[in-house]
Amino acid sequence: MRIISGSARGTKLFTLEGMNTRPTLDRVKESLFNIIQDEVTDSYFIDLFSGSGAIGLEAASRGAKEVILCDNSKDAIQIIEKNIDKTHLKEKVKLYNLDYKTLLNTKIDKTPDIIYIDPPYDSNFAIESIKIIIDKKIAKENTSIIVETDDEKVIEILNKLNVNIVDQRKYGRAILVFLKLGREKENGNI
Repeated sequence: MRIISGSARGTKLFTLEGMNTRPTLDRVKESLFNIIQDEVTDSYFIDLFSGSGAIGLEAASRGAKEVILCDNSKDAIQIIEKNIDKTHLKEKVKLYNLDYKTLLNTKIDKTPDIIYIDPPYDSNFAIESIKIIIDKKIAKENTSIIVETDDEKVIEILNKLNVNIVDQRKYGRAILVFLKLGREKENGNI
């Protein structure tokens, strides 16, 4: 795993050992950033289930102004700290060793431009995260929210929430779902 582009391009990242995490593949990460590249520069970016920090650090490398990295695992936090040092992006990054609910409920003090949500696939954390984001009014209509999942049922549930699925892409097992808040039901547009 490496930083693909920007100021830290080519930097190889440390990864977590074991089966508790599943890093986003470089090809998925590259596709993701090709899609959102125009939004990243000067953005306030949240990487909610950071793992190794690869997604958030990629955003920082590509010009995000401020990146929030959050993971509940102490092992993940140790790896992220090493990766922050290795990429020399410390001035752009805030790292939190918290569960996602605590971060969303207490630490977000301004409207993010991009929120990346990549929880463990066998959890309901993506849906719960979106519910908190809606309830706490963390995001605005122009905030890009991206969920990585492998479960079509997550997409079905997202369709029932007050979000608009604007795009989705499948890369092997991984599905990237691009959301905006709100939806227009009156016109039949979803």
